[in-house]
Amino acid sequence: MLRITVWNENLHEKESPEVAALHPNGLHETVAAALRTEEDFVVRTATLDQPECGLSEEVLAETDVLFWWGHMGHDRVPDEVVDRVQDHVLRGMGLVVLHSGHFSKIFRRLCGTPCSLGWHDDARERVFTVNPAHPIAQGIPAHFEIPNEECYCEPFAIPEPDELVFLAWFSTGEVFRAGCCFHRGYGRIFYFQPGHETAQSFGVPAVQQIYRNAARWAAPVKQVPEIDCPWIAPLEQG
Repeated sequence: MLRITVWNENLHEKESPEVAALHPNGLHETVAAALRTEEDFVVRTATLDQPECGLSEEVLAETDVLFWWGHMGHDRVPDEVVDRVQDHVLRGMGLVVLHSGHFSKIFRRLCGTPCSLGWHDDARERVFTVNPAHPIAQGIPAHFEIPNEECYCEPFAIPEPDELVFLAWFSTGEVFRAGCCFHRGYGRIFYFQPGHETAQSFGVPAVQQIYRNAARWAAPVKQVPEIDCPWIAPLEQG
């Protein structure tokens, strides 16, 4: 079984009737619903307003892959929670960062760069699969369209991705690295650009399949109990 936690700050849903209508159970449940179609996925959700932001040591210890959506409340996530999530990623937990989570504390810390970008509202998006052999691209067409999505623009201030899987073009002329893979310690990280709170991304079958593929790719290959620098006995006598 693959244990997944979907985290969402859950703020837009409380302040915007439009977002609440689109995500009546919260954006976290919208993403979770796409993941729960897999019989071997066990999916839970967590939100900013829960104790320890819903990301206690106990929750993270029972999480193989953490999905992260944030926008308005990046600064409201306490540093001790970010420390805890970072530790679990470095020890092997997978992390899938969606849309405006690019500016979250955890993603910026793991990247070590500003993770800034340009943006504007509402454009038609065409997503190109530029690495069709990648596990996250399995079952995804050569390109697909999202009728209405917030436009993100290069330059995207991230480290050079270890693997670029998807590239986006917008009807207003911009391009963006929409699906990027990174490795940090024992953990795998995937950033996926579609997912504005009022966009039509969440119902697109290819987007939902990418969520599922990303969860499988980010699943731990190896996990360690702690990050340390142990003394190692010499293999041979010099």
